[in-house]
This record gives sequence, structure tokens and C-alpha cells, in this order.
Amino acid sequence: MLAKSYPFYLANEPVADPRGWLPVEDKYTGEEFTKVGLADHDDIEKAIAAAEKAVAPMRRMPGYKRRDVLLHTVARLKERSEELAQALVREAGKPLKDSRGEVGRLIETFQIAAEEAVRNNGEWLDLAYSERSEGYQGMVRQFPIGVCSFITPFNFPLNLVAHKVAPAIAAGCPFVLKPASLTPIGALILAEILAETDLPKGAFSVVPCKKDDAMALISDERIKLLSFTGSPAAGWPMKAKAGKKKVVLELGGNAACIVEPETDLDKAIPRILFGGYYQSGQSCVSVQRVLVQESLYEDFKRRLVAEVETLKTGDPKDENTFVGPLISRKEADRVASWINEAVEAGAELLIGGERSGNVITPTVLANTPHHCSAYNEEIFGPVTVLESYKTFDDALQAVNNSKFGLQTGVFTRDVENMQKAWEELEVGGVIIGDVPSWRVDHMPYGGVKDSGIGREGVRYAMQDMSEPRLLAIKRQS
Repeated sequence: MLAKSYPFYLANEPVADPRGWLPVEDKYTGEEFTKVGLADHDDIEKAIAAAEKAVAPMRRMPGYKRRDVLLHTVARLKERSEELAQALVREAGKPLKDSRGEVGRLIETFQIAAEEAVRNNGEWLDLAYSERSEGYQGMVRQFPIGVCSFITPFNFPLNLVAHKVAPAIAAGCPFVLKPASLTPIGALILAEILAETDLPKGAFSVVPCKKDDAMALISDERIKLLSFTGSPAAGWPMKAKAGKKKVVLELGGNAACIVEPETDLDKAIPRILFGGYYQSGQSCVSVQRVLVQESLYEDFKRRLVAEVETLKTGDPKDENTFVGPLISRKEADRVASWINEAVEAGAELLIGGERSGNVITPTVLANTPHHCSAYNEEIFGPVTVLESYKTFDDALQAVNNSKFGLQTGVFTRDVENMQKAWEELEVGGVIIGDVPSWRVDHMPYGGVKDSGIGREGVRYAMQDMSEPRLLAIKRQS
């Protein structure tokens, strides 16, 4: 089902004979199973130049035609859904159930964008604020910002690509996309589908490339918006080099979940189990810190550990596997070292911490010293850290005592505590009655502090990809 090789796409066209190739490994077996075309510096330059020429044709493309492109993409993604899921299993090591789930969200995101493409509305303004402006009226319309560059991560190589590409098409912006080198296949299959449409020449390029060759996507002044999803260590230096362009950064997290005394643990623990260990914890809103009110703490700890013990680990091709491999040996080494650091510093290892290849068994730590990386950094692995608290205010303070601020889950039935969490937590989103890992693809999604700037979610991304332009009209009689 999967091809032996995949071309990259330059100005809507496949480049089947590139000057270089990028091998793609099966993340569970470590074996190379395909390769993708590798763009170089000259290819990136051509892609940006073609996108600049496509700015006017994309701007003039009516909303209904953009919608039709997006609906065609939806239909073709449905037809190729199992192919995309199998690609994810192999290139990302993502368990099959999670892979199929991500394909579903990919399709939903393009469906949402198709609907938004024909309702990117402006507003009418009554400008008669005082005597001097009597007789004036105004209209504000959103215009596409121009060429966009997108750099996407390995962990959601379909849906996080969709959250940049689909809004760009809906808003009328040409783009150049660099997918993650570890997981490029899904983006290239998407490019193959987009090449079937009537998008203007140069409207898109999908260019796997080396880091040095990608620098033009950050610094070139012809690009009007850079959208990056990845680590803070990579994202903030990009912003510094981006010049005058608008920058959107969706960076890391250290997501916490608060469990109040009135919580129904029969409902909460399965969600926390999912939030902490789905996709081997490789999500920026994975449940990493679990703050449990002290009256529930011992019971919660016992029950969570019992549930973690039931999770099947290993081969992501097995439909029953819940925790597969981490993306690389380097990442597995790092996560294992952070677990060991915490234990040596005095943390209690309740379960897990074992390793087979790049698979780390689901791990629960308790009483982890706050200076440890497993507590205060983004672990990006199948690890949760438990601690107790006395008062709800103590829990809020503990959540805020982090350089990250993406999303927080709060299990409470107290309306005042819901309001207090919303007002006081320094995060981009507060999820009541569920884990911070919960996301729907049309909601605003993003963070504060080291978790980034700007918001994703189709309509909110379209706002970043557009500029408001005023038309003021004076009555002539």
C-alpha cells in the first residue's frame, strides 16, 4: 500500500528525480521502509518565488472555489484513510488505533476549513462618532496576508499539518511547508491530493529539507507569516530571526490535571490514563503532572497504578497496543535518563520505567522533587508525576509554578472553582471535567509563557493569516 519512494512537491508539481533522498525508518523495527525526495536551498528559493507569484491568484480565488478544493481534499482523504493510518504507524510508531484517530481529525479539520472558506466575514462600522465624522461609514474586510511558511513536528504529522494548510487555503494564502524529517510521508500524500485540484500554480510546495536549507522559510522577507509547531528551544530563536513577518508559535507544555475531592474517580481515571499515555505521551498537552486533593490521594494512586499495569506496550501495528515506541533512540535515552534522575533524587517509582528498544513502559512517579526534569520540563514520554495538595488555591499555584502554560484539566463540580481556575490559571485553555489533552479542531488552541504565541483552530488561524483593511466612505449629499 505504501510507495517505495515519495517525491517532494514544488509549485504544485511532484519532483520525482530530486538531487537527494531522505530515508524514512519504521520507528518500531528501526528498518528503512521508504524514502522521500529531499529539497535543497535552490528548491526552497523556487518554492518561495512561486508562492509569491501565486499571491494575487489566490487572493482573487472566490471563497466557494477554495471550499471546493477543501471538500475535494476531504473526499480523497476519506478514500485513502487506511493508507494514511498505516503510514503513521510506520513513520511515527503511533499505535494503529491512535493513527486512525488522527486521520479522522485530519479529515474533520479540512471539513471545518471548507465551511469557514465561505464565511470569512468582515464588519460594517458606523463612523459617526462625533460631529467631524458625521456622514462617514466604514467597512472592514479580511484580506489574505500573503505567502506563509509552515514548519511542523513529528508527533501529529497529519493533523498539525492540517491546522496550517487547511486555514491557509480557506484564507487564500499560498504556502511552503517543511514537514518533520522523521515523519514526512503524510504531508506528501496530502500534497499529492492537493495537486489534483485547481489551486493556482505556486499555491503550495511541500519540501522535506535539511535544517540549514530551511532557514529561508524563517528569514526571507517575501514570507509574511511563519507558523511553527515544535520545541521552545527551536521556536524562540526562529522568532528572533523572522524579521518583520508575523510569527505563530505552538510550543511545548508541562500539562497538569487537578483532581478535586468530589471527583468521580471511575470516570476521571480512565481519562487521565488516556491523557498521560496515549501516543506514548508524545503530545504537548499530555497529562504530565497530576495534582490530587489529599483526601483522595492514596485511593487515586492505588487505582491509577492498577490501570496503568493493564496497558499493552510494544508493536504499534498490533491493534491492542496502547503504548508504542518513542520517535527515536535519542528521545528514549532522554526519557529514561529523566526517570532515573527523578528516582535518584528521591521520587518513588510506582510502576514502569522499563525499556525495550525505543519502548518505555508506562511510568508513574510520586513525590518527585520539583527541580527534576521529569517535573518541571516537558517530558514528552509515557510518564506521569503524582502529588497531593491541601487547598484548591494550592493546586492553582502549583500549576502556575511552571514556565509553560498550554492547557490544564480540572476535575471539579464546584462552579466557583471552575470560574477561579479560568480566571487565575496562566494557560491558553482550561478544560473542566476532562484532561488537558482534550481538543476539538475548531476551538482556539495555543499557550502562554514558553508554550508559545498565537492560536490554532481553523478560524483563529485564518485570522492570523489575514489582515483587516478598512474602506471609509463619506456621504456625498
